Amino acid sequence: MQKILFTHSYFLCLDPKQHALGQPYAPLGTIYAAALMRSHGFEVSLFDTMFAQAADEITGALEEHTPDLLVVYDDGFNYLTKMCLTNMREAAMQMIGLAKRCGINVIMCSSDATDHAEKYLAAGADFVLPGEGELSLLELVQSIQAGNNDHSHIQGLIYQGEEQIITTQRRAVLKQLDELPLPAWDLVDLAKYKASWLQHAGYFSVNIATTRGCPYKCNWCAKPIYGNRYNSRSPQNVVAELQLLQSMQSFEHVWFCDDIFGLKPGWVHEFAVLLEKENISIKFKIQSRADLLLQENYVASLAKAGCDNAWMGAESGSQKILDAMDKGITVEQVYQATRRLKEYHIKPSFFIQFGYLGEEKEDIAQTIKMINELLPHEIGISVSYPLPGTVFYEKVKNAMKEKKNWSDSHELALMFEATYQPSYYKQLHRYVHKSYRRHLALQNLSMLLRQPFKADGAMLKKAVSLLYYIPASLLERRKLNSLEKLSV
Repeated sequence: MQKILFTHSYFLCLDPKQHALGQPYAPLGTIYAAALMRSHGFEVSLFDTMFAQAADEITGALEEHTPDLLVVYDDGFNYLTKMCLTNMREAAMQMIGLAKRCGINVIMCSSDATDHAEKYLAAGADFVLPGEGELSLLELVQSIQAGNNDHSHIQGLIYQGEEQIITTQRRAVLKQLDELPLPAWDLVDLAKYKASWLQHAGYFSVNIATTRGCPYKCNWCAKPIYGNRYNSRSPQNVVAELQLLQSMQSFEHVWFCDDIFGLKPGWVHEFAVLLEKENISIKFKIQSRADLLLQENYVASLAKAGCDNAWMGAESGSQKILDAMDKGITVEQVYQATRRLKEYHIKPSFFIQFGYLGEEKEDIAQTIKMINELLPHEIGISVSYPLPGTVFYEKVKNAMKEKKNWSDSHELALMFEATYQPSYYKQLHRYVHKSYRRHLALQNLSMLLRQPFKADGAMLKKAVSLLYYIPASLLERRKLNSLEKLSV
């Protein structure tokens, strides 16, 4: 029997922004792969790097478990791993090297390894699994166990041949997701995750994926793992995982980490009915699209199921930029979807992206106007990030500098020549947040004056914050104007 030690390359301590936030999610993709291997008779263990302080801590796990194979299998459901942060790449390569020194073969599966297989092979990995890796991993390990030296017949492999790197036929994505065993949650120390969440957020949230893939064609969005096909688990299968988790550790909240939640017609309604039948009451957040949120009964079903927060890729308040991104939505749909979510008491939140090709001052102003008029519950601001395999990457690759990836999720470095210099976009990030907070404070002050007897502590606190955000936003605006002049 092959003994397999699973790990992943996301170290919370190497991502200062997320470390300060203190709201980590378990490596879901990793424990899916571990569960599949265990269901086929392999002995599996997990070295969870989330709370490790350095890559060399894996040495203890290698000595404890004495594995035949180390599988570095990143969580393809988490956007932080899709960003291919260089801090995590370096940690992965260090772990690969430590395993090889112990004579242990290494298999690598991640978004970054899919894009840069040659780098991981050069670092010592024996195999890279591009894309969705579970079935490729299973066939490969079974082949190794059988003593085979030729693995060229196995789909979904990249490895070093005698004279050149060999890439086998790409494996099709899984369609029948219910056939996979539920993730090996028992391998995860959920108590550590819960303690961090309680300390920083006051509640505990867990992550579950109900689907794989995204059928939309946003030209900046890399899909190296699950592709453009959209496949869904059944509501019954998802509820079974919720019940499994509830039996292991109490939690108050779920992040359904799908690229698009509940796209299959009728899925959300069936899920809501099943939750009610099983007496499961949860709050959850999702990622969706403005046009999907406008479909008949979709938001009503989300509210019935317990959706508390819906993140949508608003991206820009400029229709010109949305069209350039091939986003497939309109600014008006963002406005309509936001209002509908609020009608059902679901918090709307926006992903915003600055710096896309062709974005000018007017486009930026339209985006800021949209944010301050709609006042979403939260905003996540980034700059356009070119990832290999995307149309956007091909458009800007000749304008890119030596830097190809961020070191951590807070770097916000613009890696190609855009309308303004990189420092402008970092300052824009600061200004937009301060401006948004100022408008939220104004809204709460207005509510306080209209209905003083309905005021609570949170409303009062936000209203008083106006005293800070008025001068703060003016100062950040002045800095932004100075940087704008330097870029002209």
